[in-house]
Amino acid sequence: MEPIISGIQQIGVGIPDVYGAWDWYRQALGFDVPVFDDPGVAGNMTRYTGGKAQSRHAVLAINLQGGGGMEIWQYTSRQPQPADFAIQMGDLGIYAAIIKTQDIDSAYEALSKQENCVIGAVEKTPEGGRAFYIRDPYGNIFRIEQADGYFMDTGAATAGIAGCVIGVSDMDASMRFYREILGYDAVLYDRSGQFDDIAMLPGGGTPFRRVRLGHGKPRMGAFSRLLGATHIELVQALGRKPVRIFENRYWGDLGFIHLCLDINGMTHMRALCKEKGSPFTVDSNPEEGTFDMGEAAGHFSYIEDPDGTLIEFVETHKVPILKKIGWYLDLRKRNPKKPLPNWMLRTMKWSRKR
Repeated sequence: MEPIISGIQQIGVGIPDVYGAWDWYRQALGFDVPVFDDPGVAGNMTRYTGGKAQSRHAVLAINLQGGGGMEIWQYTSRQPQPADFAIQMGDLGIYAAIIKTQDIDSAYEALSKQENCVIGAVEKTPEGGRAFYIRDPYGNIFRIEQADGYFMDTGAATAGIAGCVIGVSDMDASMRFYREILGYDAVLYDRSGQFDDIAMLPGGGTPFRRVRLGHGKPRMGAFSRLLGATHIELVQALGRKPVRIFENRYWGDLGFIHLCLDINGMTHMRALCKEKGSPFTVDSNPEEGTFDMGEAAGHFSYIEDPDGTLIEFVETHKVPILKKIGWYLDLRKRNPKKPLPNWMLRTMKWSRKR
C-alpha cells in the first residue's frame, strides 16, 4: 500500500520575532487563520539542533483562499543565526516559497505598497505564466505567480503556498527523489540558460538548469481541496559551485527550514523512504502513537533530499475546526482518501485573526 499525500501542508520559516512576522504575513499575504500557536521544546529535532533539545515558539497559519500554510518558527533558547554569506539563487536548499494569486496585477499593486517588498516587475516564466518576486522584512524571498484553483474568497491579494524553489547539485538525482517519494511525476518544463524572470535576484543573472515539477494526478486526502495543486522548481547552478543555505547552522535558524507535506499512512511512507534510500532521520512516534502539538495532534517525521534539504511529513490525527466552540476533528476515524467537505473547512474562517 502506498501513502496518501494530500499536498503541501506548510513551509517552515525561521524568524527572530514570531508574532511580528505573523503580523506581516497576515496583513501582506493573508495568512490569518491560526491552526496552532505552540510554545514548547523541539525535543525530537536534536539531530539538527546541535545535539540539544531547544525551546521554540511556533505558529502555523493558513490562508483560506487555498494552498499550504506558513509555520512561523522562533528559537526562544538561543539567538537564531543568519547565513554568514550572501545566499544566491541555486544555493542548496529552499531558496523561495511560491504563493499563488488569481490576479497577478492586483497582487503586484497591493504588495508594491509594502515598504521594500517587491523585487522587480511581473515577468513571464519559462512555462509561459506570469510571476514576480518579493522579499519579506526578514530577507526571505517569495515568488508570487498567477494560478487557478481557489478554495474560498477572503479578499486577500494572494492565496497560500503553492510550492517552492529548491537549489540542487545533481538535477537528475533530485528529480528522481521528488518523483519517487513525493509524487512529483510531471515535468512541466526543463530549460537551461539565463532567464529574464530571475535576473534581478541575487545570483540570478548566471546560467541555470531549471526544472518545474507537478503531480500528474490530483492529490487525495482530507485536506486535498484546501491545499490544492502544487509545484516544485528545482534549480541547478551551472558554472559555479553552490553553497548549502544552512551550512554550519541549525534547523530553525533564519530562513526556510523545511517543506512539509500532509500525508496519511506514515507506516507506508516509512517503508517507501527506506526502500528509496532516504530513511527517516526523525520520527516523532516510532511506536505509532500520537504527538501533541498544542491545539493539534499527529505524527511527524523528516527525511533529507539528496542535498540535505529537510522534508517533513505530517499525518494529522486531531485538528481544530472551530476553536471557539471546542470543535476538534479526529481524522483517524475517516476514510483517508476522502476530502473533508468544503463547508466544514470553511468554518475555520470564524477563527481568522484580523
